[in-house]
Amino acid sequence: MAFDPELIAETRAWFAKAFNDLRAAEALTAASPPLLDEAVFHCQQAAEKALKGFLTWSGRTFRKTHNLEEIGEQCLTVDPSLRCVIDQAVPLSEYAWKFRYPGEPSQPGPDEAAEALATARGVRAGPRTGSQGFREHGGTGDCRPALGSRPRQVVLPDGEAVRQPRRPRARVGVAAESQGARLPGPGQRLPRQGIRPSVE
Repeated sequence: MAFDPELIAETRAWFAKAFNDLRAAEALTAASPPLLDEAVFHCQQAAEKALKGFLTWSGRTFRKTHNLEEIGEQCLTVDPSLRCVIDQAVPLSEYAWKFRYPGEPSQPGPDEAAEALATARGVRAGPRTGSQGFREHGGTGDCRPALGSRPRQVVLPDGEAVRQPRRPRARVGVAAESQGARLPGPGQRLPRQGIRPSVE
């Protein structure tokens, strides 16, 4: 089967935005004096965009939200082995609004910002590499993969390995119907589209 260039481009765009937010968070943390309120905001954004990239790659639609718990629950319907990554990401949700406006508290502490940055690094790596990548890229916590879970990787034309989750067979999203997609009749299977994954 052929690669779907649009899906690849859209997924890469989400991951590129996540990477840029992570770079911004690192730069703001290293600034003199550090801009920690802005840094934790970009940590939340990096995690959000990485998870939305994972959902895009999985062919899932999502609504506009900054709630990482909601986005994470959608990710778990695709790949339950990401539970630890999602659990680590959820506390970052509050940084989408906390510290953004005048009032108390006005700034996170250095330890809180450092933890947010480590979590964002791990979350960004998690959907791409699984829970092992989460730990290797700075995520904290016990993120052992679920028993029997082995991530499937797709090697893109440029040599980059991208994780592709197993797709559910019997579920067709409402978004497909609303976009005029032709649904299979009784007893018919959905055609497999996109790229062919190879098991690690």
